[in-house]
Amino acid sequence: MAAAYLLLLLLSFSLTISADQTVKTYIVRVDSQSIPSIFPSLYHWYSSEFVDPVQILQTYDTVFHGFSAILTPGHASTIRKHPLVLAVFEDRRRQLHTTRSPQFLGLRIQRGLWSESDYGADVIIGIFDTGIWPERRSFSDKNLGPVPRRWKGVCEVGDKFTAANCNRKIIGARFFSKGHEAAIPGIGLGGINATVEFHSPRDADGHGTHTASTAAGRYAFKASMNGYADGIAKGVAPKARLAVYKVCWKDSGCFDSDILAAFDSAVSDGVDVISVSIGGSDGISSPYYLDPIAIGSYGASSRGIFVSSSAGNDGPSGISVTNLAPWVTTVGAGTIDRNFPADVVLGDGRKISGVSLYSGQHLNDKMYPIVYPGKTGALASSLCMENSLDPAQVKGKIVICDRGSNPRVAKGLVVQKAGGVGMILANGASNGEGLVGDAHLIAACAVGANEGDLIKSYVSSAKFPTGTINFYGTVIGVKPAPVVASFSGRGPNGLNPEILKPDLIAPGVNILAAWTDAVGPTGLDADTRRTEFNILSGTSMACPHVSGAAALLKSAHPGWSPAMIRSAMMTTASVTDNELQPMTDEANGKASTPYDFGAGNLNLERAMDPGLVYDLTNEDYISFLCSIGYGPKTIQVITRSPANCDMKRPGPQNLNYPSIAALFPTSSYGVLSKTFIRTVTNVGSPNSVYRARIESPAKGVTVMVKPSTLVFSESVKTQKFIVTITTDSSSLSTVEEGAVFGSFSWSDGTHVVRSAVVVTQADPM
Repeated sequence: MAAAYLLLLLLSFSLTISADQTVKTYIVRVDSQSIPSIFPSLYHWYSSEFVDPVQILQTYDTVFHGFSAILTPGHASTIRKHPLVLAVFEDRRRQLHTTRSPQFLGLRIQRGLWSESDYGADVIIGIFDTGIWPERRSFSDKNLGPVPRRWKGVCEVGDKFTAANCNRKIIGARFFSKGHEAAIPGIGLGGINATVEFHSPRDADGHGTHTASTAAGRYAFKASMNGYADGIAKGVAPKARLAVYKVCWKDSGCFDSDILAAFDSAVSDGVDVISVSIGGSDGISSPYYLDPIAIGSYGASSRGIFVSSSAGNDGPSGISVTNLAPWVTTVGAGTIDRNFPADVVLGDGRKISGVSLYSGQHLNDKMYPIVYPGKTGALASSLCMENSLDPAQVKGKIVICDRGSNPRVAKGLVVQKAGGVGMILANGASNGEGLVGDAHLIAACAVGANEGDLIKSYVSSAKFPTGTINFYGTVIGVKPAPVVASFSGRGPNGLNPEILKPDLIAPGVNILAAWTDAVGPTGLDADTRRTEFNILSGTSMACPHVSGAAALLKSAHPGWSPAMIRSAMMTTASVTDNELQPMTDEANGKASTPYDFGAGNLNLERAMDPGLVYDLTNEDYISFLCSIGYGPKTIQVITRSPANCDMKRPGPQNLNYPSIAALFPTSSYGVLSKTFIRTVTNVGSPNSVYRARIESPAKGVTVMVKPSTLVFSESVKTQKFIVTITTDSSSLSTVEEGAVFGSFSWSDGTHVVRSAVVVTQADPM
């Protein structure tokens, strides 16, 4: 019978291929528990039962059971019908979410968490990114002990990368390109353009080197980016070990099949923390069972590995946060108390504040004509797209370019090619007032939307508009800070709004870290400069701060689960800035909310000793998946094992998360009430008493916690409590954006364990 079915299946394949010759890469999830004993390996089974061996790209057997293969759509459709196939989905391309920050997070030399964790010694951080430039000082292994014995990984050799490039700091390096090569064939070596890329773990882009050194870079003295941010560069966990997994490729992104293969290897290799500054774009998130980052990270988390990911850079729009799985720690971006100011001086004497990392020849207060090509209505010209500027209009002038469509630094190059002497980069309404510094090739200054409109108004009204640009280097002690970065992905959670995302924010604006020697600081081909360090902004930069923080906490508390580590960060996060005022939103200057910052800004001075933590098990996550309507086979795609959802399960809002989001249906009227069950574990003094403190979200909304006192002892280490939120429909219907925000905290006089509360009138998504 099985042979007849297999013959029918293969016949079907041949008929399908003849009807449809278009091929794509697919990922196939298989129920491996049913593998026939006659096959020596999963690969032999897959190649005999499902596809020809030449079509298989990669097999997965650690965080995921299945394979990726090159198939026609018809071929994939036939495989999908096989009784042992749980899911088939297309391989998708994902994008990267692209010194002083450790001190800003509360880390202090020779005391606190750095001292308690020995700077993260022997914790292994896996970096999923564009590879690494191993020669940088940030990756020195001087005075580090031997490689941890539990490490099982390898140092893969390849183009300009040998075994000697690994050491006691970079203890492993791999590269994953099969999905990339299948998706982008015909360019050099299987889709790898050898003129701009290395077929090895070596970093041709710079992003991976930057994130790796942010998480775990060694002390590097006299570090700067062309004089900016001068000082001592260091990562959050300077003694942690690095395992590099190159899954992203210059100019072509990162493919799901390669990311999933990296998860498979990293878990087998023995990493303790995985840092993933990668995600979807446009704030679009796939269901967990179709998202290899969610699937791979579940496999890692279920084995005690902490996974942090970037929240995406599609803010300040709402519902733009990505990487939403509740077992992943999702990180948004905030500013630090350092800036790189520049200003535009107009011919009428007004000074317009902005930022810049330009290090070339200054304009020396000389006034130049200012022109705005966009006043003609030509979109390409207003954006300073390639070949869009008329040299006759811009030569010898400062050009206003609108932000968007092409890279910010590329606009300056377009102006330079057309003969312009400088550029004013103006934000649009969607960017608001959020600014990031760029190492421009031309004298340039970025300004906010309001300032940009003011300059454009001056240019259109003045008979002979003129101006100049001044640069002021590095300024520290900036207030207020942190401020939520304008670009940082925002809530609510687009898949399950009952789980507040992002989880928290960390430094992600103008971060100095190591850089590749393959490209200049702008990443443009025309940029021939080379620098040991670069300054970048993005939630990509925020994510490795949390990865390094997790390494410190894991080193200080080896028995803590990933959920406990996340809880320690979230419940101790700061919601005020360095002026002791509520954090503001860079996009509009208004007060920010948990939709913007989650639990708050990472505060490692307090996270080392949180007092209480909210823990979660694999069973809790499975209950959550059951509660959102996933069936046993769908859950098995994520967890590898079938789930029993027959018994009564708590609602998704009762996942033991360190925050609470209460959703009241829009169709409900009158008095509304919801209850939430939470359990805390005491990790502080054995004999302690915690009392509840409540900050009600708004008038007409009440939050009650019962019991209001928790008593712990040597024998009582966990306590359950119930939060009841009551309101009426009229209280929520008039609220701007339909949500109000508050909090409740547990305090024993020493610790304050804070949880954000969001109350909104919205139907589940």
